[in-house]
Amino acid sequence: MKVSDGVKAISLIILVLLVDQIVKFQIKTSMTIGESISVFGNWFQIRFIENPGMAFGFDIPGKWGKPVLTLFRIIAVIAIGWYLNKLIVKKVGTGLILCVALILAGATGNIIDSVFYGRIFNESTYFTVATLFPDGGGYAPVLYGKVVDMLYFPVIQGHLPQWFPFRAGEEFIFFRPIFNLADSSISIGILTILVFQKRFFKEEGQGTRDKGQEKGQEKGQEKGQGTRDEGQEEGQEKGQGTRDEGQGTRRETN
Repeated sequence: MKVSDGVKAISLIILVLLVDQIVKFQIKTSMTIGESISVFGNWFQIRFIENPGMAFGFDIPGKWGKPVLTLFRIIAVIAIGWYLNKLIVKKVGTGLILCVALILAGATGNIIDSVFYGRIFNESTYFTVATLFPDGGGYAPVLYGKVVDMLYFPVIQGHLPQWFPFRAGEEFIFFRPIFNLADSSISIGILTILVFQKRFFKEEGQGTRDKGQEKGQEKGQEKGQGTRDEGQEEGQEKGQGTRDEGQGTRRETN
């Protein structure tokens, strides 16, 4: 049985959301801020931080920065969802549909943090672990929740040379930002689209042409059927008229 692209996209979105939220719940309820667990030496660590902004810790400053950013995310998710549905209806290639599904899943995962985490968790600190559904209530209103990040890849560490302008001798780390699975989902979806954009958007155009051809064929068939029906009705009417004239002629002869 062939699985449709729509089912594949929905399944991928659900899978990404489940894994993302399970990992975040585990980190939030078992680690303190700044706590780190080494996975593969120093170059891959689980390090718990929270950020009030966008992917990789970028944010909008000011009192209204957080709710504005969250509302912008919600609008973006609605737009991405509409576009994904459009791609599925147009029957474009599976690759583009799954990439857009990854972007939608990642954006939705971080929205869940921003909208609900401030209400369902208490504050994480450098000394205390957060509790789910605490007696005293959450640490922030709706739309003011912080996004949980934990994936840290300081693959290259060192110091900039003394001749380097403005930052001579400063510590250098690549890759410095700490992110989460939702961020990874967004990045993978976008990067894959960029790498295969010619192929993906060629398939999208092909899907549009195929749909147009199907509609044209349907209209042509409907028009042809209508023409045949009209021809049959006209032939029946002429035949009936000829029979009536023949019967009238025989009556006059008699």
